[in-house]
Amino acid sequence: MADRAQPLSAWPGRTAAIGVAVLILGTLCAVALRAEAGRGLGPSDWAALRFTVLQATISAVLSVALAVPVARALARRRFPGRRILIALLGAPFILPVIVAILGLLQIFGRSGWVSQVFLSLGLPPLQIYGLHGVVLAHVFFNLPLATRLILQSWQEIPAEQFRLAAQLNLGASAMFRLIEWPVLRHSCPGALAVVFAICLTSFAVALTLGGGPRATTIELAIFQAFRFDYDLGRAALLSGVQLILTAGAALLALRLSRGGGIGTGLDRSLKRWDSHHISAKLADVAWIMLAALFLLMPLSAITLSGVAGLLSLPDAVLSATLISMAVALASTAILLALALPMAAAVALGRGAMIEMSGILGLAASPLVIGTGLFIVLRPVADPFAWALPVTALVNAVMALPFALRILVPQARAVVTRYSRLSLSLDMTGWQFTTIVLLPRMRAQISFAAGLAAALSMGDLGVIALFADPDIATLPLQIYRLMGAYRMQDAAAAALLLLILSMGLFWLLDRGGRHHAET
Repeated sequence: MADRAQPLSAWPGRTAAIGVAVLILGTLCAVALRAEAGRGLGPSDWAALRFTVLQATISAVLSVALAVPVARALARRRFPGRRILIALLGAPFILPVIVAILGLLQIFGRSGWVSQVFLSLGLPPLQIYGLHGVVLAHVFFNLPLATRLILQSWQEIPAEQFRLAAQLNLGASAMFRLIEWPVLRHSCPGALAVVFAICLTSFAVALTLGGGPRATTIELAIFQAFRFDYDLGRAALLSGVQLILTAGAALLALRLSRGGGIGTGLDRSLKRWDSHHISAKLADVAWIMLAALFLLMPLSAITLSGVAGLLSLPDAVLSATLISMAVALASTAILLALALPMAAAVALGRGAMIEMSGILGLAASPLVIGTGLFIVLRPVADPFAWALPVTALVNAVMALPFALRILVPQARAVVTRYSRLSLSLDMTGWQFTTIVLLPRMRAQISFAAGLAAALSMGDLGVIALFADPDIATLPLQIYRLMGAYRMQDAAAAALLLLILSMGLFWLLDRGGRHHAET
C-alpha cells in the first residue's frame, strides 16, 4: 500500500508524531540534564523505590489472583444482566481516581461502613492509610481490568475442547489441568505485567492514602521534591529512575501479552459441562456477587453521601468545575488534532515510527513530563501561569496511545476500501478526509473523544505540580476539601465530578454512534 498513490499525505501524521516525540523525549532530556552529576539516591529515595516496587507487586498479584475465579465464574455462567456487569468492569478505567478513593474511604475508612460494623461488634476500626490502603485502591481499579483480560482469553477457548472433555468424562480437576491451565499460563503473566506497570505510576492513590514517609512512592517523592523542597536535581534524578522502571514494566507487559494460541474451533457457542454441580454454582455466584459489591459499594456510598450537598456546593467547587470542563475540552481537541492525522498516516502503511511515537506516553510518567516542562518553561516564562494549558497538553498525550488503538483499525479499513475509488474520482486530500474518512470514523472518533474527556476530567497529576491556591481543577479541589476534613462538601463535589465525567463520555460517545447509524 505504501508504494502506490494514496488519497492522503502522511506528512500531517508524521508532523504530529514528531511533535509528540519532541515533547516527551525533550522533557525527559531536560530532566536528565538537570540531574546533578554524581549524585546518588538518598535513604528516603531508596525507601520510596522499595515501597513502589512492593506495592505494585502486591497489587498486581492480588488483582490477578482475585480476577481468576471472577473471570472463571463469568465464563461459566449465563444470567440476566451479565452483559451489563461485564460492561461495568470497564467503568473503573474512566472513573476519576479521587472519586473512587473517597468512596473507598466511606466504606473502609475509620468512620466507614465496615468500621461501623466492627465497632458495633466491639472490634477496632479499620486503618486504610499506608500500604494496605494503597493496595486496596489499586485492587479496586485493576481487578476489573485483570478480569476483562483473563475473561477474554477464557472465552477464546474453542467449545469443541469442552465437548471433547465431556465425551471423555473428564473430571473438574482434569479439565482445569488440560484446558484452563494453559489459558491461565498465557494470560496471567501479561495481566500481571500490565497491572504492575499501571501501579508503578499511580500518583493520586499514594498522595491520598500513602500515610507518610514509610508509604511514599517514587511519583509522590518526585512531587514532594518539586513542590515542597524545590529540589529540581533530586526530582530529575527520581524522574530518571521512574522512567527506567515504567519503560521496563511496559516492555515486559507487551512481551508477555503476546502469548500463544490455544487452538481453533467452529465458533460454536461455548457450553460448559463442568459447572452443573451445586458447589460450582455456589462458588461462582459468590465470586460474582463479591466482585459486584466491591465495585459498586464505593460508588453507592459517594452517591448517598453526596446527593444531599449537591445543591449547596461552595463557590470554589463551582469555579473548579468550570476549569475542569475547559481543560477536558481543550485536552480532547488537542488529542483529536494529534490522533487523527497519526491514525491516517498509519493507515497509509507508513506508520511504524508513528505508532512508536504514539505509545511513548505509556512509558513516560505525567509527573516526569510535567517536571521537564517546568524546567523548560522556567527560563522564559512563569510555569505556574501555564498550569492549565500544560495540564491539557499532558492529558492529551497520556490518552494518545488509547486513542490510536481505537482509531487505527477503522482508518486502515476505510483507506483500504475506498482509496482506489477516491483516486479514480480525483478525490484526494481534504476532500477525501471530509467526505470519505471522517464520516466513516465518526463512531471511533466519538469514542476516543469521550474517553479523553473523561480521563482528563478526573486527572489529578500535573495540575498538582503547577497549580497555585487560586487555580484548581475539580479533582484537586476535592483533594483540598478532604485535606481540610470537609468530607460532606468533598462527597458532593465527588458526585458532581462522577456525573460530569460519565456524562461527557456518554454524550460524546453516544452522539457519534447516533449519527453514524443514521
